[in-house]
Amino acid sequence: MNRPTRRIGVLTGGGDCPGLNAVIRAVTKDALNHGIEVMGIEDGFLGLIEDRVRPLTFDDVSNILTVGGTILGSSNKADPSHMPVGRDKQGNIIYKDLSEACLITLETHEIDTLVVIGGDGTMTCAAPFIERGIRAVGIPKTIDNDLWGTDLTFGFTTAVEIATEALDRVHTTAASHHRAMVVEVMGRNAGWIALHAGVASGSDIILLPEIPFSIDAVCEHVELRSTRGRRFTIICCAEGAYPAGGEKIVERTDPTSPDPIRLGGIAKWLSTQIEDRTGVESRHVVLGHVQRGGTPCAFDRVLSTLFGDAAMDLILNQRYSRLVAWQGGRITDVPILEAAGRQRLVPPDEPLIAAARSVNTCFAEG
Repeated sequence: MNRPTRRIGVLTGGGDCPGLNAVIRAVTKDALNHGIEVMGIEDGFLGLIEDRVRPLTFDDVSNILTVGGTILGSSNKADPSHMPVGRDKQGNIIYKDLSEACLITLETHEIDTLVVIGGDGTMTCAAPFIERGIRAVGIPKTIDNDLWGTDLTFGFTTAVEIATEALDRVHTTAASHHRAMVVEVMGRNAGWIALHAGVASGSDIILLPEIPFSIDAVCEHVELRSTRGRRFTIICCAEGAYPAGGEKIVERTDPTSPDPIRLGGIAKWLSTQIEDRTGVESRHVVLGHVQRGGTPCAFDRVLSTLFGDAAMDLILNQRYSRLVAWQGGRITDVPILEAAGRQRLVPPDEPLIAAARSVNTCFAEG
């Protein structure tokens, strides 16, 4: 049997997310209660590369349960095995494998085990270290809820609540001015936020990346509502939604990022199309990073605490290379290497889609 863990390193990778500090708090307090030292790694894997590590104590994690963001900082561009380090004379980006620098940092600080908190990109970055024998456990974080192997990630419920409140507020404006309002929510290639917030807000049309839509069907539904005396329409649109036969709208690309495609712009395109085709005045709203900020909701605080405790149970029982997961309403775990680089999308037989259709929600299938 391997020697037990004496010192852990905790890092938060990828985009910020409500509940990160709650997880850091849970892991740190649980570890310290078991006599395990805790080292906080700043700015995700970038902190490992640059040797920016500091001890975490009870005082460091006290009163952070309700605080948004992460006290350790994060980075969604630091991939140690494929790190941009500059440009050549032709302007091409130069990449370098800086994994050895990370290993030196771990050795220097005598870190036995890594606690990696993040989504599919973060787990993908962790995979090469696990394959080289580094002990690690993962905790699933992303507002997109798209990490393979878990039904739920912390941060998702808070994002849905924020999006739902925004849709509720837009509803009154749309009704007052008899407009079609398109609200664009996050999610990348997955439609979980749009689906849940759309249903929770009673949106008339929900557009998901998993169901390419027909612009004709969207406009027909808007016009149908008008003929029935419903002089406004609320459309909840995932940023990755796209028309059948078309492509996703890309706001910009960043080749230095592990996720180089930044989606955005579908709501603006839709509102223009609706107004031009139907004559119904249309507006669009892009919620953007508002969904990722602020204090976590009560459920995400609870889930974060459960996940942190489960991660420490894995470490105490020397069950490494595992990702904490939520399946069927219970805490479990799956192999990190199986989750790395895989996205969990909304399936065609998702019960919530059927429930939405039963109350006349339109998905505008192409």
